[in-house]
Amino acid sequence: QVQLVESGGGSVQTGGSLSLSCVPSRYYSNWYCMGWFRQAPGKEREGVATIQSDGSTSFADSVKGRFTISKDSAKNTLYLQMNNLKPEDTAMYYCAASPTRLAACNVLTSQGSFFYWGRGTDVSVSS
Repeated sequence: QVQLVESGGGSVQTGGSLSLSCVPSRYYSNWYCMGWFRQAPGKEREGVATIQSDGSTSFADSVKGRFTISKDSAKNTLYLQMNNLKPEDTAMYYCAASPTRLAACNVLTSQGSFFYWGRGTDVSVSS
């Protein structure tokens, strides 16, 4: 069973930054799609950012220009750099991965197409 372990969450003030990391228990370099999702209290989980094996990325409109997704194959780690954080970014952030292509790799893709999920890391942004 592949595990994804997120880290880097925390509490910051509006305008602050956080960098999330996700480390899979298996080497991921040839996985088709990896991404970050988030779920705020009382809301449905939504896609935040995805990165395809060829490096193509997609972002939710609400985070464009503020968040960056990247991966470091040498460290077997997926990152989400979050800048200029807002209170509405407060949520549990989850890492997800799809080793094979079941659907397009973007934030609107059905979450059911992602095989592996982490347990999440909590992000809180205060005003």
